[in-house]
Amino acid sequence: MMIGKVKLSFWQILNMNVGFFGIQYSFGLQQSAVTPIYDFLGASPDQIPILHLAGPVTGLLVQPIIGALSDKTWSPRFGRRKPFFLIGAILCSLALLAFPFSSSLWMAAGLLWILDIGNNTAMEPYRALIADKLDEEQQPLGFQMQSFFTGLGQVLANVSLFVFPIIFIGATGSLPTWVYASFFLGAICSVGTILWSISKTKENPPTPQELLKLQEKRSVLEPLLEIFSAIKFMPKVMWQLALVYLFQWYALFCYWQNSSKSVALSVWNATPVNKEAYSEAVGWTGLVNGWYNVVTFLVAFALVGFAKKYSAKKVHAFCLLLAAIGFLVFPHIENKNLLFFAITGFGIGWASMMGIPYLMVVSDIPKERYGVYMGIINMMIVIPMILQTVSFGYILKHFLNNDPRNAITFAGVLLLLSAILTLFIKSKKVADDVKFVSTVH
Repeated sequence: MMIGKVKLSFWQILNMNVGFFGIQYSFGLQQSAVTPIYDFLGASPDQIPILHLAGPVTGLLVQPIIGALSDKTWSPRFGRRKPFFLIGAILCSLALLAFPFSSSLWMAAGLLWILDIGNNTAMEPYRALIADKLDEEQQPLGFQMQSFFTGLGQVLANVSLFVFPIIFIGATGSLPTWVYASFFLGAICSVGTILWSISKTKENPPTPQELLKLQEKRSVLEPLLEIFSAIKFMPKVMWQLALVYLFQWYALFCYWQNSSKSVALSVWNATPVNKEAYSEAVGWTGLVNGWYNVVTFLVAFALVGFAKKYSAKKVHAFCLLLAAIGFLVFPHIENKNLLFFAITGFGIGWASMMGIPYLMVVSDIPKERYGVYMGIINMMIVIPMILQTVSFGYILKHFLNNDPRNAITFAGVLLLLSAILTLFIKSKKVADDVKFVSTVH
């Protein structure tokens, strides 16, 4: 939608994406710290899925609307996407500061809703900014830079769960003191990194004709109408990706909700009732999850070369296969050190999930609708998560014996299905498969 895209240097692309680090630190805490907090506050295993409903629902409602709004926004001073980064980061930081003071399950669940609204407000325009600023040649580097910062941010979040309990001993109020340290650091990272990116990145202005169109009077319902219109005319490749995402993201929510309890049972033979042993398991799981994110940022850029050589579709399917194998092995490991080997496959899969699928579809998306379509892709992520939060408690209780180890195995099977479905994705731009962004066979 904007005028001429200039080639950016590696460091300009890096600075542009630094804010993604803060957003992903917060997501790392949600993945690894929120379930243990619910456990400490007395939640039963089958209650955990529904308590995580905030993330997918806010993603479903917030991201497409923010995407549509940012497509129609322009301020000579603040830009198009940057105002949404900042608003989201401030909301996120306030929620992170308040979260450790949760005195009940429902207080923690309510703050998770606010945290997710902030995260989703900041994250969706970040995807669109890559499409705005970078041409087809540089878009792969831009998306995989976000994958790199996803790994780095979540590594710090997860490692804090291992390191801070050693430094900050005891409890403050209803929760261990290390929770306060981890969440306060997250609040600083969230605002600080976004401010860095905003100060280092200048958005491309619209042409005079596009500016006139943006200034037209619009209905308050226009963002919603824009979303429905975009779904109606959505490229076929996006529907195919939606089916892959159905199994992929359902599986990931199963893992994130159950990893600590699975490790506690398989390695320590403990449940959340045994707080000391469970806290040790939570810390070790944080280290394990930190490792898969180390793997993510180590391999993120290598995947660019592989996708260029073999096609994005094949690379993503292979990465999902590695992640599935890791999940299938994970709950059977009794030696805590061997968990790092099992989770390495998921680290490679996570690197692909954070960038490669966008490359499968970006060339089929109209450039004037980048924001709204990136929001719709997020809807494809959160709808499976919503299904998981409302259905998996029942599945876990009645079919998986309320055993978190069985939940991880179930996730592995779903990832196998998503890997197979990825191979059936076809883009209408097969003729251009020598170009990285449209290498879908």
